[in-house]
Amino acid sequence: AMAERSEGSSGLILGLDIGGTKTTVLIGSDRAEIFYRRRFKTHPERGFEITFRNICRSVEEVLREARRLGKMPESISVSIGGPLDVKEGIIFSPPNLPGWDKIPLKGLLQQRFGLPVYLEHDGNAGALAEYFFGAGQGFRNIIFMTLGTGLGAGLILNGRLYRGTTDTAGEIGHIRIAETGPVAYGKEGSLEGYCSGSGLAKLAQDLFPARWSRGDVTAEEVGRLAGQGDADALKVVQVAAKYLGRGLAILVDILNPEVIIVGSLALRLGRLLLGPAIREMHNESLSRAASVCKVTVPALGERLGDVAALCAAIYEK
Repeated sequence: AMAERSEGSSGLILGLDIGGTKTTVLIGSDRAEIFYRRRFKTHPERGFEITFRNICRSVEEVLREARRLGKMPESISVSIGGPLDVKEGIIFSPPNLPGWDKIPLKGLLQQRFGLPVYLEHDGNAGALAEYFFGAGQGFRNIIFMTLGTGLGAGLILNGRLYRGTTDTAGEIGHIRIAETGPVAYGKEGSLEGYCSGSGLAKLAQDLFPARWSRGDVTAEEVGRLAGQGDADALKVVQVAAKYLGRGLAILVDILNPEVIIVGSLALRLGRLLLGPAIREMHNESLSRAASVCKVTVPALGERLGDVAALCAAIYEK
């Protein structure tokens, strides 16, 4: 469980959730209370320097507000897409942050703000958030799947975060799940190609080119239409769900978890996506393992990203 606060510690953290689309800067506590937050568009296409300057400007603004509220943080906690070196705090060219090549983010932030910095892969941060405060509470073996623009996972095994040898564990989006299909990671038929937000949009174009060939379809739109009973959109979600179920089955067979928590897209699509995915998972995996595994959505709901931003610091305390 969580470490007790040391004497004289406020338990306050400045959290950063750096995504390819949006970045959030917030002040929170080690009990997942959020006191103040700012959100802005990341615009990574403008390059690292400009993005980093914008992030620092927002951090300064939030620190001013923290001072005003009498809530000064003791540490900085970052949740960001991989690949990255967690201990050294170096970011290695994440697909959603072009130009972030070997960026020593931890060092840069420590230098700039004089606070200890903790950094975590967004999949791991999401897993920790649900483990400490959400649907993973009380379990020892939980998997959190990021199912947003991309697809990754955070693994908590025997109550500890499992990062692997090069902090690359959990990159399940890279698994090839079919011979052909939408491309992700330059790989046709990868799990991310079929099931992520960007994958769902590509899948819609592949399956119904006459309707969605212009490339202007989004996962949100497919989800909205499926919710209204649109036959084409339902078919797209059904195909994505089948492959998601196969991905879940691989996790169940290898890791034998108690809970798999599926993020963003599953929150929005709900049973439409998870119902068929769970059926496929049961068809594909060992029944002894599948029978003890609950598949669910984040209990933190839309608060997940905010709470996850605090978790690198909370875990290390």
